[in-house]
Amino acid sequence: MSLRRMVLVGRTGAGKSSSANTILGRRVFRAAKGGSSVTKECWKETGDVADHQLELVDCPGLFDTSLSEKEMIKEISKCVNMTAPGPHAIILVIQLGPFTEEERLSVEKIRAIFGEEADQHTIILFTHGDELTQSIEETLEEAGEDLKELVESCGGRYHVFDNTKMHERSQVLEFLDKVTNMLQMNGDKYYTGDVFQGVEKMLKEKEEELKHQYNQKILELTTVHNEEKSKLEEIIQKLKESGQEKELKIKDLEEQVKKKNRSYTEHKRFYKQKYNSARQEVEETQVNENIPKQIRNKLRKLCI
Repeated sequence: MSLRRMVLVGRTGAGKSSSANTILGRRVFRAAKGGSSVTKECWKETGDVADHQLELVDCPGLFDTSLSEKEMIKEISKCVNMTAPGPHAIILVIQLGPFTEEERLSVEKIRAIFGEEADQHTIILFTHGDELTQSIEETLEEAGEDLKELVESCGGRYHVFDNTKMHERSQVLEFLDKVTNMLQMNGDKYYTGDVFQGVEKMLKEKEEELKHQYNQKILELTTVHNEEKSKLEEIIQKLKESGQEKELKIKDLEEQVKKKNRSYTEHKRFYKQKYNSARQEVEETQVNENIPKQIRNKLRKLCI
C-alpha cells in the first residue's frame, strides 16, 4: 500500500476534523462546533483507505488566535514532527462561502510555516458541500478575486466534501485520486523545506534512545521478577517435600507468586506499550527547537 502523509490546515471551524473523519471513514478526530476549537493540540491518526496507508494530522491550534506565541511555536513544532520528513499533501480546508479576512490570514500563516513553495503540494478542500445550490465550478466563477487567486496558486486543485455523508466513499476516492495526481506532478516526492531540515534525523535518534531505555527497563523487570519468583517457588517446593504441615504458609507464598506475576505482567505491558509508541512520544515532546528563526519572525508579523 502506498503511504500518504497529509496535514489538514485552515481556520478554526472550517471542517478539518470532520473532513479527516470522512477520509478515514470513522469518527476519530473531535470536530469543532460553532466555530470554536474543541482542542488546541495537534493530533495524528492512521488508517488504510482504498489502496493507501494514510497518516492524517489535524492541527487546530495553529489557527487559534487565543494561543500565546510560545504555545503557537509548540504546536507548530508538533505539526512538523508529526508530518516529518514532510507531508505528501497539504490539505487547505475552507468552508464554502465568502472568503474572509480570517481565512486569508490563515493562508498567510500556512505559507509562513511551510514556505511559498508549499503551494505546489497543496490541494484546497471545500467543506459543506451539502449546502451547494449549484456546481462548484459555477460557485468559484462567482467567487471573489482573493479566492480565485488562491485556487490558481494551488494549481487549480480543489475538491468538495459533504461531511454529512461519510458513507459516500466515492467522494473520498476521487479526493485521493487528486492527491495522487498532484504527487505525480511533483515527481512522487513529498514536500520538504527549511522547517523539516534535520527533524526526521532528530526524531529517529530520540525514538531509538527511548526504545533503548524502555527495553532496558523490561530486561531489568524480567531479571528481578525471575529471581524473586524462583526464590518463592524454591521455598514452596522445600515445604512440600519436607512433609511439614504448613499448608497456610504454602498458600500464602503461592499467592505472593500470583501477585508478583500480575505485577510483572502489567509493568512489562506498560513499558512494551511505551516502547511501541516511542515515535509518538518523541513527536509530542521534542518541540520548540525545530522552528527556524526566520519562520518565527514571519509569524510575529502576522500578529499571532
